[in-house]
Amino acid sequence: MAPQREWLEHDFYKDLGVASDASAEEIKKAYRKLARELHPDANPGDSAAEERFKRVSEAHSVLSDPEKRKEYDETRAMFAGGRFRGGGNGFPGGFPGGGTTYTTGGNDFDLGDLFGGAQTGGGGGGFGDIFDGLFNRGGGTQRTSTASRPRRGKDLETETTLSFKDAALGTTVPLRVTSPSPCTTCHGSGAKPGTSPRVCPNCNGSGFVSRNQGAFGFSEPCQDCQGTGSRIDDPCGDCSGSGVKNRTRTINVRIPAGVEDGQRIRLAGQGEAGRRGAPSGDLYVVVHVTPHKQFTRSGNDLRVQLPVRISELVLGATVSVPTLEGSVGVKIPPNTTDGRTLRVRGRGVPKRSGGAGDLLVTVKVAVPDKLDDAAIEAMRAYDQAERASGFDPRANWGR
Repeated sequence: MAPQREWLEHDFYKDLGVASDASAEEIKKAYRKLARELHPDANPGDSAAEERFKRVSEAHSVLSDPEKRKEYDETRAMFAGGRFRGGGNGFPGGFPGGGTTYTTGGNDFDLGDLFGGAQTGGGGGGFGDIFDGLFNRGGGTQRTSTASRPRRGKDLETETTLSFKDAALGTTVPLRVTSPSPCTTCHGSGAKPGTSPRVCPNCNGSGFVSRNQGAFGFSEPCQDCQGTGSRIDDPCGDCSGSGVKNRTRTINVRIPAGVEDGQRIRLAGQGEAGRRGAPSGDLYVVVHVTPHKQFTRSGNDLRVQLPVRISELVLGATVSVPTLEGSVGVKIPPNTTDGRTLRVRGRGVPKRSGGAGDLLVTVKVAVPDKLDDAAIEAMRAYDQAERASGFDPRANWGR
């Protein structure tokens, strides 16, 4: 989930080209269209398209999640277009200006320092943690701030298209992902090789310093380390001390058997790298499945329509029916009616719990386009014999 600092800086609805009251389906449709247009594979070497692809993916990761979207909307509404000022007599009702700076006692701090650890899955808190820390009743007690906790990387999303068979049986596909990844020079620490970050001496690694004002004790982000709790004296030259660097990598993704069209697969730790060695986010792979010429799915069961001759239904027969893996002989009992469904056990889609679904074979009479004279005479003889037997397919029909 994007840090709330970035929520204040970016309009995710604008990034996706949708209204702020857009439905979940409208957001999904807009994202898929833009993701196809801006994907790095479709725009090799285009850094602008690559950057837009990252912005669109970030916007979708927030707006597609109802809880994240609600929190995003509330955050934007709370800090709409202004500065959050403190250090005086409380918090002014108006938020003038257009920045995202917190001002107290003449010193400016980036709001990112306040919102530091508030990320899904990253162990950070929300507004409660922030305001609890700003007002430590009784004073003198310095708290361990969420701002000093590692900043987990953002979740990313990409797409892949599979054949019907690969989706049903499972496969491994290579995916090219362009995103911030751990810097290979400093291994994500942000410090020049041979050196290490050190605990900030001003805040003792908490990320906050305290001061007393009247009956209250105030905690504010440490100015020396910008609320991170550590300092890097000699930053890595390749990543400028961030610990991450944008690069394109190939991931071999194991797609489990039975995945369905539109399903998302979560790859833990394969998303954007966290800052200064913090945990990476997750990568979500949206699977698209191409239709099959013969098969359709019904849960773990496969359905197929089998064309047969009328004589095979009347007399019975054993016919060869295709499956996802080879073919199987299916016995048609004598006097089988057209449209009847025959079940072949265990020839469907593999189940996660073991075993597989069934193959459902529906027989359908195929009428020849043309018959030779001998066949026509045989059909006439059959028709006469059928009438003579007293069989009338419409005897009780329409009554």
